Amino acid sequence: MPKFSRLFRKFLISYIVILVIPSIAGYMSYRTAIAVTQSVSIENNVTQLRKSQDILERRIAEVEGFTRQLALNQELSVLMNEKGMDEKVNLYGIWKVNNDIKAFSQTNDFLQQFYIYLNNYNVLLTPASSYFQPERYYQSFHYKDLSADEWKRTLLEQTHNREIIPLKPFVTNGVQTSVITYIQSLPLDSFNGAARATVVVLIDEKVISSVLSDLKDQYGGWSHISDAQGHTISLLGRNESDAAKLAADASFNQSQASQFYNDDLVITIRSKTTGWVYRAGIPRHVLMENANKIKYITWSVTSAALVVGLLVGLWQAYRNSTPMHRLLNVMKEQFGKDAAVGRNEYDFLQGNISNMISNNKRLENELNRQLPLIRDAFLKRLIAGEFRSLEEISAAAEQANTGLQADTGYTGILQIKGYSGMDSVDILNELSAARLIMKQTLHDLGWFVHMTDLGADRVVVIFEGIATSAEDTETANKEVERILNELAEFLFTEYKITIIAAMGNPFTTLMEVSHTYEQATQALEYALHMNRKGVLWFSDARLESDTYYYPLDIELRLISTIRAGDLDEARRILHAIMAQNIENRELSIEMKHQLVGELKGTFLKLLYQKTFQESDIFEAVKNRVADIQANEEIDVIRQDIDGIMASLCGLIANKKNDHHNKTVEQVMKFIAEMYSDPDLNLYRVAEKAERPEKYISNLFKEVTGKNLSDHLEQVRMDQAANLLKGDTYTVDEIAARVGYNSSHSFRRAFKRVLGVSPSSYRQSTTE
Repeated sequence: MPKFSRLFRKFLISYIVILVIPSIAGYMSYRTAIAVTQSVSIENNVTQLRKSQDILERRIAEVEGFTRQLALNQELSVLMNEKGMDEKVNLYGIWKVNNDIKAFSQTNDFLQQFYIYLNNYNVLLTPASSYFQPERYYQSFHYKDLSADEWKRTLLEQTHNREIIPLKPFVTNGVQTSVITYIQSLPLDSFNGAARATVVVLIDEKVISSVLSDLKDQYGGWSHISDAQGHTISLLGRNESDAAKLAADASFNQSQASQFYNDDLVITIRSKTTGWVYRAGIPRHVLMENANKIKYITWSVTSAALVVGLLVGLWQAYRNSTPMHRLLNVMKEQFGKDAAVGRNEYDFLQGNISNMISNNKRLENELNRQLPLIRDAFLKRLIAGEFRSLEEISAAAEQANTGLQADTGYTGILQIKGYSGMDSVDILNELSAARLIMKQTLHDLGWFVHMTDLGADRVVVIFEGIATSAEDTETANKEVERILNELAEFLFTEYKITIIAAMGNPFTTLMEVSHTYEQATQALEYALHMNRKGVLWFSDARLESDTYYYPLDIELRLISTIRAGDLDEARRILHAIMAQNIENRELSIEMKHQLVGELKGTFLKLLYQKTFQESDIFEAVKNRVADIQANEEIDVIRQDIDGIMASLCGLIANKKNDHHNKTVEQVMKFIAEMYSDPDLNLYRVAEKAERPEKYISNLFKEVTGKNLSDHLEQVRMDQAANLLKGDTYTVDEIAARVGYNSSHSFRRAFKRVLGVSPSSYRQSTTE
């Protein structure tokens, strides 16, 4: 159609331009995305490897800490300083030390296999048993390439100081594995062959490799840890020859953090503390998988978009030019044939502008109605730090019509006290009314103040306009404090409303509002923590303690106590921890957060142990631990932790009762079957139950109310009484049949239990 072909071309060209410009921008974004994706992938993997390094070094440090604890163990010190084989063996001391070290293997998988060798006794202690002939231990647990004599000479009879033996083949009960060995002689100051004991910790390669397993599982790569001399500590995903080849390749930069080598991205980290080299390899195609996806998707989508866009542009150009042509005909009919053809587009715009003006008026009315919500949203974005520049703040402030003009001022938080933890409808309505009263009163008292609600019982306030000199700032501080004190006094006098005011330092630009808001938040948390009243400035709320009190041995005691189900002792330990940190120290907010985080971590460690993980309360207690908030008052946190401990100890108590009853039933069944054995005693019963003798004795007494020996005697006497009712066996034969080697001992026991002699009892039952 020749009359509007020019207009058609204009529309079409504009649509093509619209397609081309985003395509160019998309291409630039695509190139940037590819580069950023690769960079982020490398950075993420470096970060992951560093995290694995930190975890492994912390675990090795825990092993070292374990040897230090052994050095301080009083019972072990006594054993080391005794004369040993020249005197009578201190069996009780050995048993006590053996019992003390059991807990370590239960709380740390790096300590699942260790032993202590006492030179003076030639005794080897493990968490499971004691070996008075260390060679017997070495028969089941030994290095594949080391004889027993070499083992004793190189490991047990030499002095070692924090020595780590690299990865070596090791056989455990016939199963071959590989271990690294940590060796420490005791006492810790042992030199020149003066060691009295040797602590040897065997760390399975699988345990170490599990720290780096995420890299292999996620990317199909490999990992390699070696010591400062190049000896392998852990190897996962490749063989030793490949690792040696990489280390010997001159083209490979040993000191570079990340580089490509044979189609692998190789990440190298060297520990500053141990000198170990952590190295991980990730295949290039896996690393670039996301980037390749972006590439394929971008090209596919862009090509399809260009084709579809061109077709749509043709259709839209025709579609939009046709009504324009019709409109021109109408305009010519209305205004005459002399109308200029060049004004056709402007006539079209004029009609649309008229509609836009009408629509704009309606939109303006709607915006005015929603203006309070827009202002509130602006203030929330401002204190949250969502704006990236002052220009963006100014534009948003003008759009919201906030009246925010000055660049300086204060940010604070006002909290209504007395409503913590209350969320009923009546309480929420009461808090809403209290906030309205507080806002109106604050407007009436002084400066122009911007306010926004922060939850049901808090209001964020922004005082606008202060001088920047130190003298003027001090005056402004006093003025703000005066206004807030007047506000608090008025609210309490007129409405019995008590508030806490927490103020941050003054800001000198609107970009600092979010920072001063965070200061006010910390000041408020400090005020709640210390139960302060009135106005509290951030500068007055930073009384910090060096650190919190929660040593490793206390954590291990708390874990062991809860695992034992002793709620009273667990509460005592928790009370001691809280007393040390709250009563004896004035912790900073940050230290309080870290302490609460450590306590939560302790309970998460407990929960993920098999006893609790398989229980019905696992998810509920896990959620309760996660719900503990570090910014709560310390009494609330203490109550939450106490409730969690009660749940865990209650579970252990129930399991103990069930387990104890089953154990006692097993013991009673064994006695009922074996009472005729004259050698049946507490030792045999404990051996059958696979528990210590004292444990079985105390447990039986606790459950049944009588001693195990008395129960055994009672069973024998009951059986003897049944046999005495007949004439099949003599008294001597009955004594032998019920487990007595001596008929004299049987007669005394029978008379003690039944009050009469066996002969008299038989005579009375046959009459």
